[in-house]
Amino acid sequence: MKKIIQTDQAPAPVGPYNQAILHRGTLYVSGQIAINPATGALLSDSIEAETHQVLKNLKAILTEAGIGFEEVIKCSVFVKDMNLYSRINAVYSEYFNDDTAPARELVEVANLPKFVNIEISLIAAVDA
Repeated sequence: MKKIIQTDQAPAPVGPYNQAILHRGTLYVSGQIAINPATGALLSDSIEAETHQVLKNLKAILTEAGIGFEEVIKCSVFVKDMNLYSRINAVYSEYFNDDTAPARELVEVANLPKFVNIEISLIAAVDA
């Protein structure tokens, strides 16, 4: 059976989906954008601030599932502008170290929810 993972430390879903689903030792985390869960405000000061907030939201969901970034197997990063690649990577590398970094793709897209600059989803392994 699948288990729904929800925390108030990450933004509530803005549609008919859950923050994450745990199924047979695999955690599937929905795409997160730079919404501050405490205020509901969208962060858009800079791509660095957006990326930090997205990763904080992901961390809150991982924590609720009892794991950390070390257990992340795959990240999918969607951006509005590929020119932001190096700035995003600089922040991303603060959350993932080279020894345990997951597989990843970073893809430029035409638009994202709420017209943000970045969205990240992930898949992680959870010991039963």
